[in-house]
Amino acid sequence: MPDQPTPASLRENHGFARVAAVSPELALGDVGANLAILKREMAALAGQGARLIVFPELSLTGYSCADLFHHSALLKRAHQAFTELAESTAGLGCVVVVGLPLAVESRLYNVAAVIAEGRVLGFVPKTFLPNSGEFYERRWFSPAATLAVAEVDGIPIGTDLLFAAADLPGFVLGIEICEDLWTVIPPSSHAALAGATVLANPSASDEVLGKAPYRRGLVNQQSARCLAAYVYAGAGAGESSTDVVYSGHGLIAENGVLLAETERFSFQTQTAVADVDLQRLQHERFKSAAFRDDEARPVFRRISFSFGKAAEGEKLLRPLSAHPFVPPAGADRRAVCEEIFAIQATGLARRLRQTKSKTVVLGLSGGLDSTLALLVLIEALKRAALPRSAALTVTMPGFGTTERTKGNAEMLAEALGITLRTISIKAAVEQHFSDIGHPAGLHDITYENAQARERTQVLMDVANQTGGLVLGTGDLSEAALGWCTFNGDHMSMYHVNAGVPKTLVKYLIEWAATELYAAEAGDILHDVIATPISPELLPIGADGQIEQKTEDTVGPYELHDFFLFHFVRHGCPAEKIRYIANLAFAGKHEAAVIEKWLAVFLRRFAQNQFKRSSMPDGPKVGSVALSPRGDWRMPSDWAGALE
Repeated sequence: MPDQPTPASLRENHGFARVAAVSPELALGDVGANLAILKREMAALAGQGARLIVFPELSLTGYSCADLFHHSALLKRAHQAFTELAESTAGLGCVVVVGLPLAVESRLYNVAAVIAEGRVLGFVPKTFLPNSGEFYERRWFSPAATLAVAEVDGIPIGTDLLFAAADLPGFVLGIEICEDLWTVIPPSSHAALAGATVLANPSASDEVLGKAPYRRGLVNQQSARCLAAYVYAGAGAGESSTDVVYSGHGLIAENGVLLAETERFSFQTQTAVADVDLQRLQHERFKSAAFRDDEARPVFRRISFSFGKAAEGEKLLRPLSAHPFVPPAGADRRAVCEEIFAIQATGLARRLRQTKSKTVVLGLSGGLDSTLALLVLIEALKRAALPRSAALTVTMPGFGTTERTKGNAEMLAEALGITLRTISIKAAVEQHFSDIGHPAGLHDITYENAQARERTQVLMDVANQTGGLVLGTGDLSEAALGWCTFNGDHMSMYHVNAGVPKTLVKYLIEWAATELYAAEAGDILHDVIATPISPELLPIGADGQIEQKTEDTVGPYELHDFFLFHFVRHGCPAEKIRYIANLAFAGKHEAAVIEKWLAVFLRRFAQNQFKRSSMPDGPKVGSVALSPRGDWRMPSDWAGALE
């Protein structure tokens, strides 16, 4: 997680809201002691900028009081303590969810109370009461369906309540309690459809072997299904251990991703705190036709409240990767890479089966993209039941080709048993310059693009000669930036890397170098990775080394991939991308550097849509794709500014 301090107001301006799931130390049945604990934790978390604090089910009394719930002394003390707790929220700048037993018209309900601004905003009763195995809740409580009133002493009560913050756009809170999550259609599903972006679950789920991962999966899946943040606070080890044990499992998830989790089985207070992204959730809902078109939207009552000023100075509390396309450390690298290769190779194999191609023609430059395309091609030939001899690679030296890249292409083809033809483009391009009257020595865009288009012509014609298909090599990052020559390397008969950004290309080749082809070509692949990225269209230096380095011109690909991911996947405005990029790359890229290349990214992304609008077929690999037939439709002549 980033360590750079940021004001809470700045976080919230970019759509983040800090939430907390608390499993407090518990004195079972001692309401006064529990009140003191809850007040202490509320104050501490509010001081850290928490806007939502969720305590467990029946946290004022303890969940496991059993028949003591029927004693008036316990109920009276719980009500008194709750009133005091609600009053103590005045000036804290947060909304709190706390569990207690509540008597309504001769029935007792297990409720989650929502308190803020020194007052009670509402009560949400538990809908589904577990009453089998170790659970006997119907012995003490009535389900929400038996409730016959909409208010208690002027305070709203019901399962149809949402709590909306007037001063934090997008923060709408919905509540369900413990067992509600485990049912066929959890109440939170209806709350989300009615507009709840943050779902809270005060719970008292006991532990048995294997239940924790199942619970974690439920929370993750419900947050994904509802396109929401989900805050789950479980009762802790202070509950009665007569027949079962409680672990204090707290979880915070956002749209299927676990952001924070508590340590289990502790008698001390455990807290999970995270910043959830309300802007991101709103974007996901705008994009999701399934969410927007769902007709099962029950009517909910909205209760408005205000947070007021939050504490400032805390860092952003959520995972924030500088390389969002690359799997995090600890991920099963082999499984991830094999899955990506399978997607790419299966897509290509399907096209080969359809076209009945005899060969696959690939321009092999010795660079990253063509190298990955070759590795995928080998796998695709297996899947299409074609021999490796069907792979026909062509290296086409030009004015900027170095011995290093040409040598790597030659050695790689030999090591992998692939046919390689060498066809120099120098004479053809010089003739073309003469034909169009291009001055010798003028190294402009015409000079560069003529070479790229000549190479594409060579590949297309060789494919015609051999009954083959031209395999494109351009990647997702290049498509985003328009870093390709229109009708040159921009064009092919199948664009196998279309869904793979540059940072992921490196990751895949590194895996292939260390595992897949370590024996045959490991050293060659490692040198390909170490070679500066270049189109090699400008003359080489006097020392024979690459002079034209792509990242000197367009900027670091790791920055552009970061910008691309958050711009396309999450709909982040430029101001927010700038904010999170400065956090993610703190200590590596200065703010001025990020500002410079973000401006380049936004400008190039807007200007080069016409290239994406006519890009060849190619497989989507991850959650970001730019195919005009699939994920990204944008007018090429849009006059707006992406800033």
